[in-house]
Amino acid sequence: MEALPSLAPLIERLGVSLSDEKTLLQALTHRSYLNENPDFGLDHNERLEFLGDAVLELVVTDYLYQNYPLPEGELTNLRSAIVRGEMLSKIAFEMDIEPFLLLSRGEKKDTGKARQYILANAVEAIIGAIYKDQGYSAAKNVITTFIISKLPEVVEKGLYIDTKSKFQELAQDRFRITPVYKVLKESGLDHEKQFVIGVFLHEKNMGEGSGSSKQEAQQQAAKQALANLENDLKT
Repeated sequence: MEALPSLAPLIERLGVSLSDEKTLLQALTHRSYLNENPDFGLDHNERLEFLGDAVLELVVTDYLYQNYPLPEGELTNLRSAIVRGEMLSKIAFEMDIEPFLLLSRGEKKDTGKARQYILANAVEAIIGAIYKDQGYSAAKNVITTFIISKLPEVVEKGLYIDTKSKFQELAQDRFRITPVYKVLKESGLDHEKQFVIGVFLHEKNMGEGSGSSKQEAQQQAAKQALANLENDLKT
């Protein structure tokens, strides 16, 4: 078995004190690592991920409730934007947890969508580990520092707005038409797919978007369609 990295730099970056570093080590252990190291002595991180996901949602929900006097639907969209996998994988890079992940040789070679998924799950597992070892307050501090701090950017850029719903509402109100999304182009390997999707009102292409998932590409297409439609209405 390979030598394990010291967790001291990560613990310092997280700003926590731990009574049992093995809990954090478990949070960094992917299921695939145990397939190659069955005598490792610790479980994989999925149970801690389950715990951390619940703690993360509670902390973010409470913060939004206390600080954003918005309707329930908008609060839900804000929470989804800040805790979704794409955002958590970016936060994982800011935490610089990748060098500490315990992965199989095969998983180490994969740097695409699957790696982002693993990183996002590891962030939740780390939160679970901190909660388990040090309690709610310590977990809340980490969530506030690395995750809730992203809220102003999410609000400013409108990253929480469901552009598909907004465009559908506008299209139905103005034209009595429900938008239809069509895949225009698909490229890349299975784990690194890229999609180009158009949104149509009858046969008219109102906008196009690209992304690593159909949902992401649809949101981008709807965003462009909204801009195009609003420009048309001004003229």
